[in-house]
Amino acid sequence: MKKPRYNQTLPRYRGHEWVQATLPRKCELWAPGNPRSMGKDRSHYRSLSKELETLITRDSWRWPSRTTYFFSDLHADADAFFASLVASGGVKKTGPGDTDFTLTKAGRQARFLIGGDCFDKGPSSLRVLRILRGLMDQGARVRILAGNHDIRMLLGIRSLELATDPRTEHFFIRMGPKVVPFLQEIRDHYLTGKKALENVPSTRECRRRLYPSKRWFKEFPELASWVMPDAGIEREIKRLRAKMEGFEGHCQRAGLSLREVYAATRQWRKLFLEPKGEFAWFYRQMRLAHKDGSFLFIHAGLDDRIARILNQRGLKHLNRKFRQQVEGDPFEFYYGPLANTIRTKYREVDMPLTRRGIDAVHSKGIHAIVHGHRNLLHGQRIMLRKGMINFECDTTLDRNTRRKEGLNGLGASVTIFHPIGQALGISADYPFIKLFQPEAVLQRLQAAAQGRSKSK
Repeated sequence: MKKPRYNQTLPRYRGHEWVQATLPRKCELWAPGNPRSMGKDRSHYRSLSKELETLITRDSWRWPSRTTYFFSDLHADADAFFASLVASGGVKKTGPGDTDFTLTKAGRQARFLIGGDCFDKGPSSLRVLRILRGLMDQGARVRILAGNHDIRMLLGIRSLELATDPRTEHFFIRMGPKVVPFLQEIRDHYLTGKKALENVPSTRECRRRLYPSKRWFKEFPELASWVMPDAGIEREIKRLRAKMEGFEGHCQRAGLSLREVYAATRQWRKLFLEPKGEFAWFYRQMRLAHKDGSFLFIHAGLDDRIARILNQRGLKHLNRKFRQQVEGDPFEFYYGPLANTIRTKYREVDMPLTRRGIDAVHSKGIHAIVHGHRNLLHGQRIMLRKGMINFECDTTLDRNTRRKEGLNGLGASVTIFHPIGQALGISADYPFIKLFQPEAVLQRLQAAAQGRSKSK
């Protein structure tokens, strides 16, 4: 059996000396046999090979029309993002500064797809955004997908300027301590002069505007009862009480007064929501999902209701509905079915995905889902979920999460999808570049089957 050739597609790391991440140089086949690279939901691992072989044989795969670099869950770590860009081969780092980079020939032809969660607990949300802007200014094809942290930030800060509404007035405090580093970053960059707090209300008034009213605890359950089960409402109230109790303490430890917090939220609105704001492009370009070939790119995943929308109305309708709800009815979005796409982890508390949902998207030509949100410690993983191939691409990039997980060194990660029919998983936390090539996987499966039959 002829061994497939695939090394010619491996990226060149241009300017690797300017980033600190260790990147793999050699390649191994992304195939059954290594539980760090491939798995199956709620089933014995021995059945994985058989089901994967059936899927690859049965389905007519269409690969993306152009090379796609998928980066997900940057979580405000600009250095990890730069290392990931170098790992893609689409960017050449030319020096130590944030503007010291150029697109390579491969990068000029490719698509840079950001899979959500640019924001989080720091250290450098603004740097990440400026790097993204720099990519676009150099002519890169950049597409941004919505992540749960990005949308929480938008809804939380926008809620402060809306009329008092029990359905949404808790959105800011609901973000909890994760919003504090970003507000601190805005304070340090934009609110440093003597007049930085001019026209900012008193501490007492800022607290009133930032926190939900006392009547929220009575009114929210009544209004939410038609979209949330009682257990979900209870969890929401308990979660909010805890965040209210701890929020000011987190601000104080970061050196932020409540007046500075409120001033930073106003500055954030100028930067992101005003038409001429420095980062107004970020949410304006955001989509819920992107499809190319047989691949659906999304932040977290699907459930049966979203699968039905894709089947009956299509992706354009889904993205249009996302835009309408986020801008016009944030409560409907955040507690409705669309938000499950940015937060599901396929737990029992999440909306269910069944074989019926998978069949619905299969019939529309979707045969693989590419997503982040579920952080992994050994690079990307392929997961078979109800018969759908999932490329899980959250590889724990940011330094805060890496510290908690016991990972050493700078994070770096990119998942590359080539039109010639290959997917590459590159991570600083795995010694090999993982390569998924259906023909090679089939050969591996067939060889393993022959070996088992001979042993019998």
